[in-house]
Amino acid sequence: MSTTPDNQSPDPAPEHSPAPSAPPSPRRSPPAISATSLTSFTVLEVQPTNYSRFVTSAFLNSRRRRGEQARVDQDLLRRCLSLSSSYLIADTCMDPEHGVNTWFNGFNALIETIIALHKKEELDIETMNAASKACSECWSVSGAWRGLEGCRDGVRKVARKLKTLLDENGRTYQGQRVYAP
Repeated sequence: MSTTPDNQSPDPAPEHSPAPSAPPSPRRSPPAISATSLTSFTVLEVQPTNYSRFVTSAFLNSRRRRGEQARVDQDLLRRCLSLSSSYLIADTCMDPEHGVNTWFNGFNALIETIIALHKKEELDIETMNAASKACSECWSVSGAWRGLEGCRDGVRKVARKLKTLLDENGRTYQGQRVYAP
């Protein structure tokens, strides 16, 4: 009988031991990287984000699915608005030369859609709230990120357009309170 270093007998094996498993597969180590192997990698060109293209394609795809005469999908409109501050950062970081323009064109297109819905008396209060919240978020982001201060002009232009849709008191839309930070 073998004993442990303390001269104690080892614990007996459990009565129900698990079935033996397959032996572990040998681990392969990653290939070594050398200076010559680095030249064989293919460089992928990543396209910058483009909020304008995203907004346009989202609505075109929606119209194709729902039919040309379908009403504007305000749920989709609200989702696009909720992404505006993220695209503000992504567009301007990934494309410093054109990012501000692609972001503003997309954001402005959404606001123009809201104005059209208002004129047709189809604008939901939830959509108006989403637009107001998006303006607030974009305003905060453009002030917080170095180099985006100039984007506040675009947010200001869009916010002025939205403000013209509000009731006379400037705080409600069709008698219901609108999101204000």
